[in-house]
Amino acid sequence: MVTLRQLRYFEALARVRHFGMAADRCSVTQPALSMQVKELERELGVELVERRGNSVVLTLVGREIAQRAESILGQVRELSEFARQHQGVLSSPVRLGMIPSVAPYLLPAILTDVEQLYPTLDLQIRETQTDMLVDELLRGELDAVLIALPAPSAQLEGMPLFDDRFLIAVQAQVAAQWNAEDLHERIGRERLLLLEEGHCLRDQALHFCHIANMQARKALGAASLTTIMQMVAAGHGITLLPELCVAAEVDRQRVALIPFPDDPPMRTLGLVWRRTSGRKKDFTALGNLIRQVRQAQTA
Repeated sequence: MVTLRQLRYFEALARVRHFGMAADRCSVTQPALSMQVKELERELGVELVERRGNSVVLTLVGREIAQRAESILGQVRELSEFARQHQGVLSSPVRLGMIPSVAPYLLPAILTDVEQLYPTLDLQIRETQTDMLVDELLRGELDAVLIALPAPSAQLEGMPLFDDRFLIAVQAQVAAQWNAEDLHERIGRERLLLLEEGHCLRDQALHFCHIANMQARKALGAASLTTIMQMVAAGHGITLLPELCVAAEVDRQRVALIPFPDDPPMRTLGLVWRRTSGRKKDFTALGNLIRQVRQAQTA
């Protein structure tokens, strides 16, 4: 009889195509995982993988079985989530993903409020870029993610939490040279300092500034906003900085912030989860908590 364990092990193997890596993901030994995959092949009467040492290639039928296994495991996961929902709001662990341009600025306050309001909640945090978070959410490795809306998949739904406007960050000693009349033209003449490829904040800045020239796109690709702000303070360029990050990242003696005079560019941050999840009450409660944290920061 086919078991859920066999399907989990095979689904992990199908995803990474490597016995050792799949075993690590499933927290079992490689021989144990290999044995369960062989048992699954025996039960189904088909060859699922072509073995090439530690690595594998899925057979044609193996690819189809992998897709069906992922669907079955997803339904089992949603069944478990539905049952946990009836144990009380935010009483079960939540695996929450957050993008790097949000996590450092909200997470400490979120954890403080969680400890006070939901002391039994096990909130597990994963911080990485949007594409990876969404992929892990769709695969069921995360329960919800805090990202910029809109949700990038029809399989997801989101709860808007707050708008985060962008400000122009420039070296303090040249701030007097900026004026509201020619902001967009001036931005186009400056070296725009951006996060490295893959960060949604980079894409948002390019979109808001309508930057098409290659010089701007080839500008510094930093791994953190902290690096970018140090470069701005030293006069090596400008950046668009989300208001959420200002308190932690801006040295007011070295960096000046220039607001857009009207219709400022902004991002809407929200909590996103799978439409099929049975834990909407949990995510709504968590979203309300995060919204209150941000409101307290801006009060």
